[in-house]
Amino acid sequence: MRRFFLILTFLIILPSLLFAECRGTVINPVSDICWKCVFPIRIGPATIKGSTELEDVKKGGGPVCTCPGVPLPKVGVVVSFWEPFSIVETVKDPYCFPSLGTGSAGKYGGRLMGVSEGSIPEHRDTFMQAHYYIFPVLPAIGILTDFECFYDKRFDIAYATELDPAWNDSLLSTIIAPESVLFANPVAQMSCVADSVAANAGLPLDPLFWCMGSWGGAYPLMGNMQDDYTTQVGAGLAARMLFKLSRQLMIWDTTLSVCGPTPMPVLVKSQYRIHVMKPVRDHTCHPIGRSGLIWAYGKNPPFHKKSGSDNFAWMVFRKVRCCVGP
Repeated sequence: MRRFFLILTFLIILPSLLFAECRGTVINPVSDICWKCVFPIRIGPATIKGSTELEDVKKGGGPVCTCPGVPLPKVGVVVSFWEPFSIVETVKDPYCFPSLGTGSAGKYGGRLMGVSEGSIPEHRDTFMQAHYYIFPVLPAIGILTDFECFYDKRFDIAYATELDPAWNDSLLSTIIAPESVLFANPVAQMSCVADSVAANAGLPLDPLFWCMGSWGGAYPLMGNMQDDYTTQVGAGLAARMLFKLSRQLMIWDTTLSVCGPTPMPVLVKSQYRIHVMKPVRDHTCHPIGRSGLIWAYGKNPPFHKKSGSDNFAWMVFRKVRCCVGP
């Protein structure tokens, strides 16, 4: 009987031992998400702009669409909007999950721990871990649950870089992105100046797929960036996670075809916008590559009581175009 009570006591206190650090609150879909980022919404020829006009991807084609069907092709209208479909966490503490309000308190150290190294600020290397959640928030809260434009209605913690040795090894990362040897160098990065200007003024330049504007280069697809501006590094690594998962065909394009998602091994970056939810929520979205000097002030206060500083949760919106019909 005594052994039973010892085991029971251990099981009761085990959660507090494992999850003592990186405490916080679970994501609240109502208050933590920038809902104006869903706009503009286009239904056929009509446009709903919302309270604030944000940068938008405009595709050609008319308002009427057709898609293969059985026994007859489907005829409908083109609907487009920005879907909040996933969460990316970028954290300095391994196995810290700020979106879930908890994390492991283990002292992992070594190559798992997030670091910022270097004596010269502009040449410091910052490393962070990343987690990817499939989070189709609109169906999750019961909005438009039968809407055929939502291609994934399940919640899942789909990727954690603590389990991926390529995330902290540039040589291993070239296995899935061998073109890294062409673009992960200072000469190729000079062309990213144009992408940075474009992202700060509106949308990034998709032909410069190896660039992430003011956030640095997309390659190599790993968790290390040469920057010490932690909030901007977090945004850059969140975007790099999207690049990586697109290459691994875990993220499909939702604008190329109105009839369904399309595998796309190279991320079309203008079709994504993100905003920070934790530690401090932003009130608008930003395209990939927009300088943190514009939006990052106050988003990473030191000694944050909830999730801790340098542990971020980012809401990712993607452009969706689909054919809706009877």
